[in-house]
Amino acid sequence: MGARFGRFSASIVGLITVLMWSGTALAQRDSDNAVAAALAGTMILFCLGIALVCYIYIALALQTIATKTSTPNAWLAWIPIANVFLMLGIARKPLWWFVLFLIPLVNIVMAIIVWMGIAEARQKPNWWGILMIVPIANLVVPGYLAWAD
Repeated sequence: MGARFGRFSASIVGLITVLMWSGTALAQRDSDNAVAAALAGTMILFCLGIALVCYIYIALALQTIATKTSTPNAWLAWIPIANVFLMLGIARKPLWWFVLFLIPLVNIVMAIIVWMGIAEARQKPNWWGILMIVPIANLVVPGYLAWAD
């Protein structure tokens, strides 16, 4: 899940920028800026909707992977920080590796290693874990590992 944090960090920066822009637009009380503020609000809702769909997809895939690998507490996939512990359990890595997920740049390497372990737990080639750093492939990999047999 460390890779997931990196992917959404750009979205968070974009949302903060749009919020600041729309706040300035509303403060000026101009009809053109009101349209801009409404557009910014719509963009925020759209981005939040996309983020929610991605979160549900990845949590459902992770829960399915945990169920298929007989890992206990598969419901932890739905809790944001606890899902990292679930991933470590699926990959059969020590739980103290969670601390490594808190270190910037190290968390990217750790996420790749953990996803490689998850792929091996599902009897798939471990290079599928490396694909988690590729932008579009990181949406395909969890689904493949969860539902492909």
